[in-house]
Amino acid sequence: MNPELKHTPLQEIYGDYPKAKLIDFGGWELPVDYGDGIIPEHTAVRNAAGLFDVSHMGEGFVEGKDATRFLSWMTTNHIGQMADGQCMYTLMCYENGTVVDDLMIYRRDAEHYLVVFNAANIEKDVAWLGDHLKGFDCMLANRSSEYGQLALQGPKAVDVLSRLVPDCGAITHFTFREQVCVGSVVALVSRTGYTGEDGFELYCASSELVTLWKTLLDAGKDAGLVPCGLGCRDTLRLEAKLPLYGHEISDSITPLEANLGVFVDFEKGDFCGRTALCAQKDEGVPRSLRGVEMIDGGVPRAGYKVFAGETEIGYVTSGTKSPTLDAFVAYVLVKRDTGLKFGDFVFIDIHGQKRKAVLVKTPFFKRTTL
Repeated sequence: MNPELKHTPLQEIYGDYPKAKLIDFGGWELPVDYGDGIIPEHTAVRNAAGLFDVSHMGEGFVEGKDATRFLSWMTTNHIGQMADGQCMYTLMCYENGTVVDDLMIYRRDAEHYLVVFNAANIEKDVAWLGDHLKGFDCMLANRSSEYGQLALQGPKAVDVLSRLVPDCGAITHFTFREQVCVGSVVALVSRTGYTGEDGFELYCASSELVTLWKTLLDAGKDAGLVPCGLGCRDTLRLEAKLPLYGHEISDSITPLEANLGVFVDFEKGDFCGRTALCAQKDEGVPRSLRGVEMIDGGVPRAGYKVFAGETEIGYVTSGTKSPTLDAFVAYVLVKRDTGLKFGDFVFIDIHGQKRKAVLVKTPFFKRTTL
């Protein structure tokens, strides 16, 4: 264990996986994989089920009479339309329209919300929200250290969880249930995830996370459930076109440029960043997130320059070899005035050599039964 890094409550079980590859992920010591490699774990999630420790994510509680109004001002999606027990994906923007973070918001009732932050942004998000509380009758509590979070993902996720929670199938997509007994552990269970597959995210007290992990793995051992690390979490989310902060969205990229306009509700009323986003929409969004598949050899890494002929038009936000497609793919943020269409070629500068890629439709993978 690296004492200089943060650790999730699951750290104590890493010794059970002597071949696990641990890395520094935004100041957290977390496994890339548990010993068999990224591809077997990725394949397990696509074909059966995988269990992820995502306890590095942050949990904040916004509570009070103005909780709904406050979150509606701070985020792009229509929080006011949420029903009790509903989850919603949304973005939090700066005044200039770029992204502070993307969030999952859970409405317990009109005065009580759970807000889930990306791990690297917890302190920044809490500070940003805290700086805007003035004038709203509500409060924010950062309780990230009190909770652990696991993600059970894959086409057999319902089968696995139903062995412990028989009616879990009644939890519909983007809804949640509190005080669910999962074996001996009481958890909040939501039908959400970050893999492009069906599944659940489970929140429990930090002190009970190890028990929950072992309980789920034991329940799913004959269904193909395997522990999964950060490596396949990234390949899975990339195939499914799920954004990663610092790559597809950031403090220099707006939701409209990232093709996330569906999560920006201009009709709900004013919100932080609306004026800038309206101006960008009216004047024309300057850049667009596109998908490419490599024709020439080479791995398209984040930050590599993208060219149309000899003209630089953008850069790679994320790239990898897709285990599902058995092809090298990437997302590129490029100028919109290029006139490029699906099937056109671009070139990616890989170690000083321009490698050919073709523009393709995204997401690279979509489970049609979800």
